[in-house]
Amino acid sequence: MSETQALFSVLKQTADADVVDAIKDLVEKGEDRELNRINLLDFARKTGLDEEKVISGFLHASRLGVFDLGWNVLCPGCGGVLDAHATLKSLRPDDYNCALCAAGYEASVDELVEVAFTVSPRVRRIAAHDPNTLPIWEYYRQIFWSSGVDVDDESFTRLTEEVTLEAIELPPGEKAVLSLQLPKQFVIVFEPVTHAAHFIDVQGEPIKERQQLSMVFNKVHAPTGTTVMRPGPLRLTLDNQSDVRVLPGVWIAGDAMHDMIGKRKPILTAKRMLSNQTFRDLYKADNLNIDQRLKITSLTFLFTDLKGSTALYERVGDLAAFDLVRAHFRALLEIIAAEKGAVVKTIGDAVMATFIRPEHALRAGLRMRTAMKELNRTRGTEDLIVKIGLHEGPCLAVMLNERQDYFGQTVNVAARVQSLSTNQEIHITQPVIGAPEVAAIIEREAINPIRKEAALRGIADKMVVYEIP
Repeated sequence: MSETQALFSVLKQTADADVVDAIKDLVEKGEDRELNRINLLDFARKTGLDEEKVISGFLHASRLGVFDLGWNVLCPGCGGVLDAHATLKSLRPDDYNCALCAAGYEASVDELVEVAFTVSPRVRRIAAHDPNTLPIWEYYRQIFWSSGVDVDDESFTRLTEEVTLEAIELPPGEKAVLSLQLPKQFVIVFEPVTHAAHFIDVQGEPIKERQQLSMVFNKVHAPTGTTVMRPGPLRLTLDNQSDVRVLPGVWIAGDAMHDMIGKRKPILTAKRMLSNQTFRDLYKADNLNIDQRLKITSLTFLFTDLKGSTALYERVGDLAAFDLVRAHFRALLEIIAAEKGAVVKTIGDAVMATFIRPEHALRAGLRMRTAMKELNRTRGTEDLIVKIGLHEGPCLAVMLNERQDYFGQTVNVAARVQSLSTNQEIHITQPVIGAPEVAAIIEREAINPIRKEAALRGIADKMVVYEIP
């Protein structure tokens, strides 16, 4: 048995068998570009497999060394990769700048950091393992643009025929002079390796005299400049002062270009990965540095607590109570994972979990309540009463006690809202109930939320909360 076959045999012990078969088929038969920065959501769609099982399968495969996990900072404008990281630990706290869009962005892990998987060179060698050997358009497709830009053969035909005036490969230390005819349109000279750009605002009446423009490529990220020129001939001098080849192209920034980079497909974001149970189980403390603070603009928190657990131990005895509490934890953790959430931590008899969408958290809460009723029914008692609270909002992803955790007022409010519950009811806040998908669940389940104002410990003003009776 080869080493690769042995890896897949081991993988089948921890991952879904159908997912493993699909991964094996991709590794053995896929084109090189299909094995670079694999978009797992797109992979799940094409194979008809469950997204959560696909994410779990690829994570287990990465832990075995089949894939390398990558965290790419994206430009929301053009979909380009502004920086690529092997771990979130190397994510910079300062802004990232896109020369093509002439804009700066803070690397929020909500939508601007994608998680992609590339086959390991020990399993299969592909062209992208040595990106400096890729042809110019394959470099754009595989290295510059993210897995969320829906770049197909038709798009590249438009890029080369309708958008591009000229494109060349320039080795390190060399110069080139291009002779172009500027159309009366906005033109961009862009280089993806050093991420440099210059805008040419072509306006006015055409002229016959040759105009001059020079660009230098190096490792310095200079601001994108703009030069006003007239339609007509241009002598463009390009000087590569870097130690790598560069791939400058001269593009018409018109409808064809915007249509091409505007075609997007869903991506696996860092926020979703951080709220994935398999990722938390496999990577534990490997994902952040102790002094990192990653901003998340929206995350839903679910807190639970077992009411009267001390009295329960006194009433039924330590052994019986321990078995009950363990059964309660097992049910809650299974439900959280099934509803696309992740357990951040357990504290005593309490659980803190995160979900990327509030409707996932509400479904989990409703299922938890049903599970507790079923556990009580089988025992013929009402011993297990779980208090549940939900809140959604911004937070910071941090490292606390050698574990990835969350910090901020949203977390505090979610914990306090949980404490309002007394007897199997669920309390949710305005941001949660205001989500359209949550409203749909409430209507479908014929739930009548009770609106009330509550004073939460440590929160200055009263908050509007809703009780799910």
